[in-house]
Order: sequence, then C-alpha cells, then structure tokens
Amino acid sequence: MVNLYQNIIHAKQEGQKLLAVLIDPEKIDVENIPSFFKKVHQSITTHIFVGGSTDINNDTEKVVLAIKKVTKLPVILFPGDVKQITNKADAILFLSLISGRNPEYLIEQQIAAAPILKNSSLEILPTGYILIDGEKETATQKVSNTKPIAQKNIELILNTALAGEFSGKKLIYLEAGSGAKVPVNEEIIKTISDELSIPLIIGGGIRSKKQLDKAFNAGADLVVIGTAFENDESFFNHIKLN
Repeated sequence: MVNLYQNIIHAKQEGQKLLAVLIDPEKIDVENIPSFFKKVHQSITTHIFVGGSTDINNDTEKVVLAIKKVTKLPVILFPGDVKQITNKADAILFLSLISGRNPEYLIEQQIAAAPILKNSSLEILPTGYILIDGEKETATQKVSNTKPIAQKNIELILNTALAGEFSGKKLIYLEAGSGAKVPVNEEIIKTISDELSIPLIIGGGIRSKKQLDKAFNAGADLVVIGTAFENDESFFNHIKLN
C-alpha cells in the first residue's frame, strides 16, 4: 500500500506543491462525479479530500465509492465527526481542533473514532487543525462552538502550530473556513512554514490562481480548494496541467 504521508513528506523535500480538491458530500450530486473528475484529471490536482462540517444524510461513503470508481488519486477523509468515517477511502486526516478549547473536538471525537480506525485499513494522518479568521462565520465555528484566531495574532497562531507539532501531529492545517471572505494571509503562511518541520496545509477562501500561487510561494505544502469549484467549475481552466 502506498504511504501517503511519506509521499507528502517527499513532495515537501523536493519542493513539489500539492493541491487537494475538497468535496463536501452534502454539496455534490453523485451522478455528476464522473464529469467533474474529467476536469479534475486535466488539472494539477494531486489529492481528493472528502468531508464537511456536517453530513446529515450520511452520504460520505456513497460519495467516496463513486469517486473511487473514476479516479486513482488518493482519497482522504476530512471528517466533521466520527459518523463520517468510511473504510472505503485511502486515508483520514485525524483532526484535533487545537485552536479551540472544546473537548468534543480536541479529544472526545477522536476517542470515539479510535476503535473504528483500529479495525480499518485507513492510513491515519494526525493533524493539528487551526481555525483562522476569514471574516465570515463558518460552519466549522458553529458546529465546534469555537472561535477562530485573528489573522493579526501571528504569535498565537505560530505557538499553536508549534504545540501541535511538538505534541506529535504529522500535519498542521490552517483553515480560514469554507466560503471565507479572505484566505490565510501570506505573512502567516511564511511565518508558520519557516518554523515548522512538518508539512503545512492551507485552506479556505482561495478563489483564484493568483491566491493559490501566493499561498504556495509563501510556503504552503498543500493547498485545499473547495468553494471555488462548487461555485464555478471553470476554475479548473486556470489550473490545468502544462
């Protein structure tokens, strides 16, 4: 089995930038997945993330199965809670919301997930998840009942990221939130990237090729884009393979 984390580490060492398309099971029609992925395969996309803050209809596994039928790209769960875990994916971001102080998302969901993951074949990617203020209240804030860190408070963001690394997280994910008005700014990305020795993921509010390039140039190892594709699939035209 391919070790996805080692591939991410190798890409970081080689300076290769990675791009994940985030698919929310509540926002995609399974019947549209084959045509959607024709565009994905013509782009620089390297990973597929599946998940959302909620999955009211329990569609995660159905969506993952449909995706696996049409792509060989690695499919990684980005779950809002334990109910979104399915063994049909390749890996899971084992998220801990380290920017918040709600024990439900710091450790309790993880405890509930442990026996499921123990008996699964999913590659587990321990991830420190940090909410950054994107100037819009997000679903993650509402569900987790936590507040994001202000972008001006770079020291707190850095110390939170370092605490995540020192406590054994293998990835740090800075998230401005789905539909954020502004993405995580370049100064934050550069500061955190310069200090971490583990890969840095950036997501939320990136809607243009220019914003994507800024995130990569500032030091993001993997960028996640979701809303840009949900609102306008023509965005794929801006990130086509050479």
